[in-house]
Amino acid sequence: MTAHEIDYQIFGEEMQYVEIELDPQEGVIAEAGTFMMMEDGIKMETIFGDGSKNDTGLLNKIFGAGKRLLTGESMFMTVFYNELVGKKKVCFASPYPGKIIPIDLTKNGGRFICQKDAFLCAAKGVSIGVEFSKKLGRGLFGGEGFIMQRLDGDGMAFVHAGGTTFKKELHPGEKLKVDTGCIIGFDHTVNYDIEFVGGIKNTLFGGEGVFFATLTGPGTVYIQSLPFSRLAKRVLASAPQMGGKDKGEGSLLGGLGDLLDGDNRF
Repeated sequence: MTAHEIDYQIFGEEMQYVEIELDPQEGVIAEAGTFMMMEDGIKMETIFGDGSKNDTGLLNKIFGAGKRLLTGESMFMTVFYNELVGKKKVCFASPYPGKIIPIDLTKNGGRFICQKDAFLCAAKGVSIGVEFSKKLGRGLFGGEGFIMQRLDGDGMAFVHAGGTTFKKELHPGEKLKVDTGCIIGFDHTVNYDIEFVGGIKNTLFGGEGVFFATLTGPGTVYIQSLPFSRLAKRVLASAPQMGGKDKGEGSLLGGLGDLLDGDNRF
């Protein structure tokens, strides 16, 4: 293996975190802002790019960091190394309610395609790149699925999804139609495209968008029930300070009740 062989355990139900056990000299890479806690003896180092073998040399590092900017992520990543004798543990937390999904890249043909904000952490040696759409329609109308992340290597990687997750094994030629934002990721053998919903009433009044994604097998696909973008829109729509309708307790006292409820910090 070129990637470090790590052990892990996932804790929690709705706000999960993953605990990774590192042998001496083993390491794990993570996105900024996912770190939760670590035992003494683990060294934290910020690097330019992802630190994989595909990321050696200044030009390759600059090119790799530039590609990460296109996905909305930082040019830098953090590596956690176990520098002492004996096993040490480091933990990474979910950024919002949902599930952490372990991906063994050796069982996925060495490559996995995921939404640009789904990646959480991975064994040192896994390469985190960008998967561009090769089809014009997908690029113009794919929404969140236009630019996706590509995980390459032979180690463990962890992605995060919102709400409840659904996993399906697609047979050759089998097709699944999905909201573009609900895709977590899929095997590189799965064909991903965009399809028009169809129908004037569906397009104008359906409220589900004009296009949806089609995933065609063979391969494994992962779907999430609550994309963060959908959650954020619902929260903003319900926030009184943003012009939304207050969907609180529904007290008959209305605004007076808000003054009396003892929770007016925000």
